[in-house]
Amino acid sequence: MDVLIVESRLPLASLWQAHLERQGVHVLVADTADRAVAAVSATHFDVIVMDLVLADGSALAVADYVQYRRPDAKIIFVSDTSFFSDGSIFSMIPNAAGFLPAKSEPGDIAALVEHHGRVA
Repeated sequence: MDVLIVESRLPLASLWQAHLERQGVHVLVADTADRAVAAVSATHFDVIVMDLVLADGSALAVADYVQYRRPDAKIIFVSDTSFFSDGSIFSMIPNAAGFLPAKSEPGDIAALVEHHGRVA
């Protein structure tokens, strides 16, 4: 399974990456929207774990591009904010598959990735 992590905070992205790689998942990390779009352009991903608030660029723009370029990829959003906590992200982004707090245990994120990656 191939997973893209889009997260500006590299220590957090590295924590998630290490946990997923221990489970045999191939992981690429992008810390900006531009790097995420470039990765999606060049590589197929089964699942994308993306922080809703990026330091550089728009996660929603990346999600729109993923929907256009890789419509089968599932997107799991993470966030430290309560924005979209009402579930409206699922009506806005057709391939949104999850929404978790960024402080979630890496094992919980990995379980959701495994579930949606298997389905994909």
